[in-house]
Order: sequence, then C-alpha cells, then structure tokens
Amino acid sequence: MQIQNSHDLSSSNTLQLRSQAERFVELYTPADLSTLLMNPDLKKLPWKILGGGSNLVLPSQIEGLVLKVSNLGRKLIHEDPDYWFVKAQAGEVWNDFVQWTLEEGYWGLENLSLIPGTVGAAPIQNIGAYGVEVKDTLWEVHALDLQTGEPRVFSNKECQFSYRDSYFKQEGAGRYLIWDVTFRLPKKNVLHLEYGDIRKEVERNNWPQDPRHVAQAVINIRQSKLPDPKVIGNAGSFFKNPIVSKELRDGLLSKHNDLVSFPYEDRYKLAAGWLIDRAGWKGKKLGPVGMYEKQALVLVNHGGATADDVWKLARQVSSDVHSQFGVEIEAEPIRW
Repeated sequence: MQIQNSHDLSSSNTLQLRSQAERFVELYTPADLSTLLMNPDLKKLPWKILGGGSNLVLPSQIEGLVLKVSNLGRKLIHEDPDYWFVKAQAGEVWNDFVQWTLEEGYWGLENLSLIPGTVGAAPIQNIGAYGVEVKDTLWEVHALDLQTGEPRVFSNKECQFSYRDSYFKQEGAGRYLIWDVTFRLPKKNVLHLEYGDIRKEVERNNWPQDPRHVAQAVINIRQSKLPDPKVIGNAGSFFKNPIVSKELRDGLLSKHNDLVSFPYEDRYKLAAGWLIDRAGWKGKKLGPVGMYEKQALVLVNHGGATADDVWKLARQVSSDVHSQFGVEIEAEPIRW
C-alpha cells in the first residue's frame, strides 16, 4: 500500500473529467484500512471511496484522501436445493463478475450485463436494468467501518434498498466501505424478457430463451444505444426515471399517447429518456457536454469538460423537462 500525492483521476472516471486527488491510495486487504486508521494525520483528512468511477461527477481538485477499493476474487461459497450463494470482492468489475456467473451456470444477473462499475458500488446505487435490480438477488454486504475498521454485515433488509438508492447512499454515506457482496442466485431459471427489446432481440437471432442468450441480448441492446466510455466520456444513464402518481401519468398520456411508462407499486415510472428527447435535448450540446444522439438519457463529454459544465447542462435539461411536462427528474451520479 502506497499513498500517492497529487494523483490524476482523469482516467479513473468514465465521464473523463479532469480531476486530481490531493492524496490517493489503493486498498487490497482490510489490514490496509487499519494501517490508515492508525495514522492520525490521515484520519484528519476527508476520505472519499472510489470504485470504477462510473457513477461520479468529479471536481477538478479533490481535497483529502481518495481510497480506491482494489480487492479481487469471486467464488461459490454455499448452495442449497434452491439457491447458489456467490461472493464477489468489491474491487471486481461488475460486468466481468456477471459474465463469470453465467459461465459457471449461476443464473439471475443476466439482465444486469454490461453495466459499468464495480461490485462494491452496485449495492450503493442499487443498480438496475431491464426489470431487474441488485436488491432482487443480493443476500448480504460485508462492510468495514471507516471510523474503526471493524467489519459489519448488512442483510438485504438492512441495506434499505429503494429505486437507485440504499442505506449506503443515505444514512451510511461516508461511514462504511463495502468490502464484498454475497448474492443468492436461484436455481430455478426465471427469465425477465418483458422490458426493453430483450424478447425481440432474442427472437430476431433465433436464440433459445436461456440466461446466457438474455445476457447477450442485453449486451447487444446496450452497445447499440450507449456510447463506450473509453471512446466518449459518459456515466451511462444520467437521470433517474421519475416515479409519478397515476393522475399525473394519465394526464400526460392524454396529451402524449406515445408516453413511455411502467407500473411501479401503486404509481408509475416514466422513461426519463423519452421526456428529455421530447424536451428537445437528444443530440443537443451545451458547451463541451451534451445529451447523446442515440440515447437522450446519456450525458456525454465531447472533450475537456469540467464538473461545472456537467451540472450546468443537467440543470438546464431538468428545468426544460419540468416546464414542459411538470415532472422533476433527478441526476443519478454522485457529486463529490
């Protein structure tokens, strides 16, 4: 473990924003955290936790210490007649882990293929796609207390999951470092084909309806709509799909018969991409940033952007959507 000064994070965030950390360190074992906690000078600094940098908007200068979680490993730890229990270390790349589970014959995460980021970050955001969320299969989270270094296990219920939210993003923000995550994956193969174009993609290719082909369908769809962050800086879907009352949804539907919406508990989830597109922002730029030409939900960095550029565009898009539809949309990425 080596603490670095003035560390460049420009290549450590998928928006490709120019950013520099005052101090930076990679953690590989719980003992690394304990060593940091024994240093009184370091404990005085503000600490930030970095995973894959795919859900962050970084400022040009970050004061304090940035901790990158770099532990690796994944394995089957238990099984019973109904489930496989699979553990992955927080530093694992999320999509690599998902594809490994499928190769090993463990089903349940196929709809979450190709989502950027790390395993450790997945519960924080309760990542989701195509009708599936992390909370659906997560069994428990092993975390380390950033004040004491002591381990703590969180059950699914204790994670307090909701749409793109969790305990770790609210009350527990800045207090716990997620070290590994255990998933309970069902042995009964239940496919989710009803969202997006998954069923159409499977049928178009004449594939069998099985988890590996669902995963490939998801990958094909995402690659056709979403820019590669290595080519164009982006953080994936930048806005959450807003959840509105039935009355508001019905009112919008009476004016826009092609409104994209889905039932969500006793309310409705609207497609933020549809709202942004109809507000005129698909493919439109504001300085060095803009909304992607193939998917209005994705904010892209065309080169040289700063966090201020990103938030200026986000505020304008949100304002225009609200003025035209009376709907509030909220940014997904975390702001440092």
